[in-house]
Amino acid sequence: MADEEKPITYINEVILKKRRTNEDWAIRRKQQLEERVKRSKHDNFVIKKPDQFVREYRDKELDLIQMKQRGSRLNQRKRAFEVPESKLLFVIRIQGKNDMHPKTRQLLYSLGLRQIFSAVFLKANDRTMKILHKVEPYITYGYPNFKSVNELIYKKGLAKIKKERVPLTDNNVIEQAMGKYGIICIEDIINEIANVGKHFKEVTRFLCPFKLNKPEKALQGKKKRYSDGGDTGNRDTQINELISKMN
Repeated sequence: MADEEKPITYINEVILKKRRTNEDWAIRRKQQLEERVKRSKHDNFVIKKPDQFVREYRDKELDLIQMKQRGSRLNQRKRAFEVPESKLLFVIRIQGKNDMHPKTRQLLYSLGLRQIFSAVFLKANDRTMKILHKVEPYITYGYPNFKSVNELIYKKGLAKIKKERVPLTDNNVIEQAMGKYGIICIEDIINEIANVGKHFKEVTRFLCPFKLNKPEKALQGKKKRYSDGGDTGNRDTQINELISKMN
């Protein structure tokens, strides 16, 4: 006698739909997790432990205390900085922000130094030098010569036109923006910067901060002053050597 056929078990359609929904959700979730892992690897994302947050907080508070101490020492001495004859400074940000207090970051941003290896021309005066002294562990600076100014503006110069970064390849663009100051070409910009002319402020506002290349061996990551064997602070005219390696 042939075996009796087993009755077919029917599954409710609602349950089938729920299974399909769960399967679809599981597939999407898996894809999302895979994409998140890829992004985290791409962005060098690291999950921090609680003690890391505590250490970073303490480092930032220490940075604020040290910044205030540097400013306090200046006030106690009633020191006026000696301004060089050239009056021209080139300031490069060489340190990141892991242990930086927000107030230090705010000072750097006020100078236009929002990123590591960004750089700006500044007019050397007492106020500027005081700010540089406060943020000294994160920057290096000095007095660029005409050759450095010329090469920086020709190789790295970009202008801010309607919130866009525009290469300085068309003198018509320069004349339209700066013609009212008598500046109509890239050579005029170079001369105004190098000589710290009467429209220096307008020209530096017209220019974007320079994005320099990371030097291979010129910087060692030391927050000690350059005069003490480190990387930060005043390099005087030796800034020109660093510029040539980062341009």
